[in-house]
Formats: sequence, C-alpha cells, structure tokens
Amino acid sequence: MSLLEIKGLNKSFGGLSALLEFDFRLAKNELIGLIGPNGAGKTTVFNLITGVYKPDKGKIIFAGEDITGLPAYKICRKGVARTFQNIRLFNNLSVLDNVRIALHKAVSYGLLAAVFRMPSYFAGERLIEQEALRYLEIFDLADKKNEIASNLPYGEQRRLEVARALATRPTLLILDEPAAGMNPYETQELMQLIRWIRDDFNISILLIEHDMSLVMGVCERIYVLDYGQVIAEGGPEEIRNNKRVIEAYLGEEVG
Repeated sequence: MSLLEIKGLNKSFGGLSALLEFDFRLAKNELIGLIGPNGAGKTTVFNLITGVYKPDKGKIIFAGEDITGLPAYKICRKGVARTFQNIRLFNNLSVLDNVRIALHKAVSYGLLAAVFRMPSYFAGERLIEQEALRYLEIFDLADKKNEIASNLPYGEQRRLEVARALATRPTLLILDEPAAGMNPYETQELMQLIRWIRDDFNISILLIEHDMSLVMGVCERIYVLDYGQVIAEGGPEEIRNNKRVIEAYLGEEVG
C-alpha cells in the first residue's frame, strides 16, 4: 500500500497549465526524487501536496485518507512536513524557539493552564524544550540554541529548517532543493544526512533537487517532469540514460 498516492492532478495559473494529469506513488520508507528543468512544475507538486495550493482536478491520498485541498496546518498534523527552496525560518527568533514552535501540536496542557500559568503549563514547556534540544543535538546545533536564526551561516540555517520540519514528527518529509547554495563538500554531507534521516526516523522522503549527483546518489526512484507532465519514472541508472530526459534537459532532440 502506498503512503502517498496522487491521481490525475491538474493545476493552472491564469490559463497556463503548470501540472497536467500528474500521477505519483510513494511507499512507506521510500526515498524518491522529483526532477525536471526550471518551470517543469516540481514546486507546484509540493505546494499542492502540502496545501499551499488547491488542485483544479485530481486526488491526493495520504496514508489512505483523501487530503486534497485541506489547509496546510491540517496536512501537517496528519504527518506531512516540508522545507522550502528559499529558507523560511522565524528569522528574529532563537534557534531553540524555531524548533519549539514546531512541537506545538505535542502540547499537553490546555488554554487555561497557559493563561493562568498552572503547573501543567510549566511541566509541558520543560518537556517541549527538552525535545527541541534533542533535535538540535541531532543536527549539531545545540551550541547555537540561543543565537538568532538569521545570524546562522547558510548551511546551518538549512539544517535548522530540516530539524524544525522533523520536530513535527512527520511520516513524510518533503525537501525542496535542500542543496541549493551548498558547496560539493556540504552536498556530500547532506546526502549522508538524508539517508540517515530516512533510516533513523523511519520516514519517507520526497526530494526536489537540481544537483544530479545528490539525486542519483540518494534516491531509489526518480520521477521526471517536463512542462507539467511526467516523462519518465524509474531507478537512477534508468533515468540517467533515458533519451526523453536528456532531451528535456538539453533542449534538443537526442541522436
């Protein structure tokens, strides 16, 4: 049974089709890549899955439940977390607070306890802080916990964004160009980190990425989009040698 299944998804903007009859499936604990030239519709897929956009047509089934058109916060509560192509942290908050916010759905105390500062409120906040620190330690950011997020170097901001996403305790993690702006050494580290996250957290990962060394090195299956349509799907070696994929990237007929 698929963890995520997409059937006949369509999305247009101002009469222009960004996505056309998109079909997709992802199994539990699978690590899949979604690639394609600029403007192929990759980020539109992510935005439809996570509730940023509503589709014009089609269905999105997650863990056996139809989540098509649900608002983003409800989709997050069901176990879907994401990062963004352009890092979106709470820049004026501390590193620790960025992760604490992601743990809000685990709060055990009620509104009255928070307003009147009851013992259950303080106990709950201590647990949340401990859990947030655990995620920061995993991503080697615990020593930066009191720093303002915007003051972190670029690579550490990327790690913080992933830590925050994982703190929502997802079963599906969606990464939108996580290697953007990274040097080759950082990309290699990221490749190892993605594999480790999948295995250690026991989750599925869907990845958009332009760095082909990362995609080919980490993904088990790859979907290729061009002009909003799937033109190929298969393993890394199969995709690497696919003539339609080569043509889409080079912009000319192969052979």
